[in-house]
Amino acid sequence: MTPPAASDMPRAAAPFLGFARLLRSHGFAASSEQATTFMQAIALLGPKSVDHIQEAALAALAPPPDRRAEFDMLFRMWLHGEEQVQQEGDSEDEETVVKENSPGLELLAPEQGEAGGEHASTEERLARRVFSVRADNLLTFQRRIGQALPQRRSFRTEVAKSPGALDLRRSLRSIVRSDGDIPSPVWRKRREAPRRLLLLIDVSGSMKQYTPGYLDVAHAAVQAARAEVFTFGTRLTRLTSELRVRERSMAVARAASLVDDWDGGTRIGPSLLAFLSIPRFATLANGACVVILSDGLERGDPAPMELAISRLRGRAWRLTFVTPLAGDPRFRPETAAMKAILPMLDDLKDGSSVASVTDFLLSLARSASAAKTIWRRAS
Repeated sequence: MTPPAASDMPRAAAPFLGFARLLRSHGFAASSEQATTFMQAIALLGPKSVDHIQEAALAALAPPPDRRAEFDMLFRMWLHGEEQVQQEGDSEDEETVVKENSPGLELLAPEQGEAGGEHASTEERLARRVFSVRADNLLTFQRRIGQALPQRRSFRTEVAKSPGALDLRRSLRSIVRSDGDIPSPVWRKRREAPRRLLLLIDVSGSMKQYTPGYLDVAHAAVQAARAEVFTFGTRLTRLTSELRVRERSMAVARAASLVDDWDGGTRIGPSLLAFLSIPRFATLANGACVVILSDGLERGDPAPMELAISRLRGRAWRLTFVTPLAGDPRFRPETAAMKAILPMLDDLKDGSSVASVTDFLLSLARSASAAKTIWRRAS
């Protein structure tokens, strides 16, 4: 649902059409329904003062208590024109469940005083994020990832020097060219191609401090390998096309503008089931190296998450769960959801830093991984 056009609103509410858009451009979770409620409140109540309008904005748009001062400042800037404010040019499209279209060694440590579990929630919160340009250099990872992925046998064939399957057509042509003499036969073999890498990145509030580094790694992987990237929080978004842009800062900015559920709630199971419910998405997991980058803090019923992981297990060549919580040596998968999915995973890895994630991805073709292993399926 999108806010009504200015021509459809009463004259009293028309000047406030873009206020919710302004809030979204500054990282506030102001949905289309809240914007419509705000303008309807102005039209129906007929406020007599600016204070009444501000109270209606507070009630309808519900800013977080810790950002109340910033909200009031943006309201004054919008109403009185105290300062030039950059706004988003396009109105928000209709909300959908699915949307399409550097070596960094520092520890992606949580912000001081924040505990990941405290930010895990099932409530949907729509927001936008702006990522600053990072100094990490992932060129080494980008050069190596294309050759580091496991190989699979392709249905295409190529000429082989050693005996294999007989290439009858080329062999007969060789006989004709040599006037019936029997030359050496031509052999063929099936080509080998790298497996697809599928990255499913958690962008919920409890993962806020890790998503910039994960997006940098995803961009490098898309640039150099056969990789697909999706984000999930309370909804699923495909970012592969946006991350194909060569310039990393531009690619990440485009990806950030596409995702609506930054730093919101956590619905891991429903989001993964949404991925599997779309056939053209689900086929991307067939025979792929599927890597889920998440803390696994599913606050709702763990049954959907368990069902989604079991279905992914049936499609993937290798299914790995990478969690930043494993950076703590005392970490053990004790939640109900993690205990339920652990037997279905191939391994559980440390994802607390860019280095640990890249080390693991570069070791996918090897049996022994360079990244810290919390748990591995017995072979």
